[in-house]
Amino acid sequence: MLRPTLILALLALPTIAQAQSQSESQAGQPPQRVRNIQLRPGEKCPPAGAGEVIVCGTLDQPYRIPKALRDDKPIPAQNQSWAARTETADEIGRVAGGLPDTCSPIGSGGQTGCALQANKAWVAEKTAERRAASSIP
Repeated sequence: MLRPTLILALLALPTIAQAQSQSESQAGQPPQRVRNIQLRPGEKCPPAGAGEVIVCGTLDQPYRIPKALRDDKPIPAQNQSWAARTETADEIGRVAGGLPDTCSPIGSGGQTGCALQANKAWVAEKTAERRAASSIP
């Protein structure tokens, strides 16, 4: 009794798979046209036609990831590439060795980087002020 049911199920399996692949190929067609539109403030994204995908972005926020979901924090060391880790280790070694442009009291060229370090701190401070001012509604 079980054997005829099993044989019928195995015979019907290719037919079911073929019907499923036909419906997937019709529904999963790639779009014929993809349009990327930059909108001005107040404009709305136009509707997409058949076989078309429209990606809209504003000029002030050209990125697809919403501003609230973007991560502006520094990337932790375990998530950085080896090149970034090596660059960080190299910079730490330069400062510890008192090499030029490091603003270190150790070594003969350590004092030359103090102005550079002050400029970098000033730029970081101004950038943080701009970000804080732009996030306030």
